[in-house]
Amino acid sequence: MSRKALFAAAALACIALPSFAQEQVLNLYSARHYPTDEALYGGFTKATGIKINRVDADDAGIMARLKAEGAASPADVILLVDAARLYKGEVEGLFKPVKSKVLEDAIPAQYRGKASAEGTPWFGFSTRARVVVYDKNKVQREDVDTYEELADARNKGKVCIRSGSHPYNLSLFGAITEHLGEAKAQEWINGLKANLARDPKGGDTDQIRAVAAGECQIAVGNSYYVARLMRSSKPEDRAVMEKVAVVFPNQQSWGTHLNIAGGAVAKNSKNTAAAVKFLEYLASPEAQNHFANGNNEWPTAKGVKVSNPALEAMSGGGDFKAETIPLAAVGANQVKVQQMLDRAGFK
Repeated sequence: MSRKALFAAAALACIALPSFAQEQVLNLYSARHYPTDEALYGGFTKATGIKINRVDADDAGIMARLKAEGAASPADVILLVDAARLYKGEVEGLFKPVKSKVLEDAIPAQYRGKASAEGTPWFGFSTRARVVVYDKNKVQREDVDTYEELADARNKGKVCIRSGSHPYNLSLFGAITEHLGEAKAQEWINGLKANLARDPKGGDTDQIRAVAAGECQIAVGNSYYVARLMRSSKPEDRAVMEKVAVVFPNQQSWGTHLNIAGGAVAKNSKNTAAAVKFLEYLASPEAQNHFANGNNEWPTAKGVKVSNPALEAMSGGGDFKAETIPLAAVGANQVKVQQMLDRAGFK
């Protein structure tokens, strides 16, 4: 090759390198289906220049896809919305443990996977409380201010709840198993089933609407569904919230159950450095405030203050006692819980 050709090739290489860096792409498998998260991803791209290629599915679909793809998976980051699923991904080896002082300093230990010499497999970035919604004209607050009371005979025929096998309930029931022990938790599940006003169906918002419609008098739901109705401008949503009240259970004992949305680096990520950078971004004040204001979730990072009127009003000023058991322990109970549900005939 001539000296002139070599010089031209070198010049082209110098031009191409910056362009390649600007077009870096992070492949994200996400179970978060919230339109407001678009601003979250846009903020990361603006801050880093790294574009996000997102694949949406539910938690179970993402787990199945990762297993099917194996080492050929293009996934770099996994976002899931349930502690039981995060734990399952951890024990099935679908995540790559990472070491990050930024994440370790920001995220409390109870909101992380179990650390090893290789690092931590997953981190939780937002929480949602599993609250009780009740008909304020027919039910006394003191009759529903603990999870245990949902199985009390006084509430027979009053309770609406989604499927017991839904991840949100598997995690709640897993927490109750951790607190009560397996034998008493089985009794509690039996009692809860006996108190159902109807067979489990629909999502959390459907349960809240059923209370307002008089189909039942007590429901269990995640706090961000309640907050959405509270912040809604639709007359029908406001009418629902005028008929119901919300209680954060077990304030005098172990505290209200929190479920978690979290993230991990995919085991076969080809872009680990960028993946860790994305997780660190999710722990930043900017992203944490987005979780609070965009999707009505509580941030997990230390020192982040929430400014969300619905969350503050729902919890009586923003302060409530949350349970502190490690969410990894909650996830570990999911197989036991499913067996208890099967024994009770709980759909």
